[in-house]
Amino acid sequence: MRILFAGTSSIGEQALRAVALNYELIGLLTQPDRLVGRHQELKPPALKESFLKLAPGLPILQPENLRSVEVINSLKALNPDVIVTMSYGKILPPEILTIPPLGCLNIHASLLPRHRGASPIQAAIIAGDTQSGITIMYMGEGLDNGDILLTKKIPIAPRDTSGTLHDRLAELSPTALLEALDLLQKGIAPRIPQLEKEVTITRRIQYSDATLDWACSAVAVERLIRAMNPKPGAHGIITLPSGKKSELKIFSAYARPSLQKKRDLQLGSFFLSEAKELLLCCKEGALLLEEVQPISRSRMSFSEFARGHGINPNISH
Repeated sequence: MRILFAGTSSIGEQALRAVALNYELIGLLTQPDRLVGRHQELKPPALKESFLKLAPGLPILQPENLRSVEVINSLKALNPDVIVTMSYGKILPPEILTIPPLGCLNIHASLLPRHRGASPIQAAIIAGDTQSGITIMYMGEGLDNGDILLTKKIPIAPRDTSGTLHDRLAELSPTALLEALDLLQKGIAPRIPQLEKEVTITRRIQYSDATLDWACSAVAVERLIRAMNPKPGAHGIITLPSGKKSELKIFSAYARPSLQKKRDLQLGSFFLSEAKELLLCCKEGALLLEEVQPISRSRMSFSEFARGHGINPNISH
């Protein structure tokens, strides 16, 4: 079975490798190289770098416009039986969807129809979901709205970050994909329509989405911290004992949801609990900070940050 892989980010690397080892990989469809960083250096997509090592010499297509006649003809010339996509970042138009006789499959990092869109891993953690997984779906013209071929589930651990959950879903994707391709090749692959009433939509994460609000519950803040770790990093304004405000990125924290805010305690300030824990005050509960990053500094333990910013463990309010 001749398979064209379409993807951009590193989450697709293991699925790409599984295709190369078990089927005839005929090429890669990926995003164009982009200027990135302070010095605006031209950088290829992560999956392109992996593909060059895995399958040197095979064609790589990086079109801006998927509807151009040149792109359509190039894809037809490759004669794929199946197109497999994972985190490609573009919706395939009808002109491409009809090229492979066995169809186009998408590997999505959520249990569809929950968390369609660009940030399903972060969305699952923010929502407090207890499980996530990989969905293999037939691609349609809309956003992750095609019929489901199969799903594979995994639990979301209480300390999972988007980084750790990303890695576990990446490990799961080859198993799900190979099972789906086997069913497709045998002509027994099911098509299960998605239930529209269960649909939730996600969008690409912006830096502002990672802003912490101490007026939320400690549980909600802790989930956002995990969802934005490692990128872009949850950030908020804290109040130091001196009264000075300071912006801080927080990468790890424990919620203490049962602790009630004292009437005169300012949100985003620190206090010492009865259990002698130095905590950050939220509207509901408090946070025990673990790993933080001051502006223009490296990541560090909160105890190191506290020593350097006059946050005395014996503080009282």
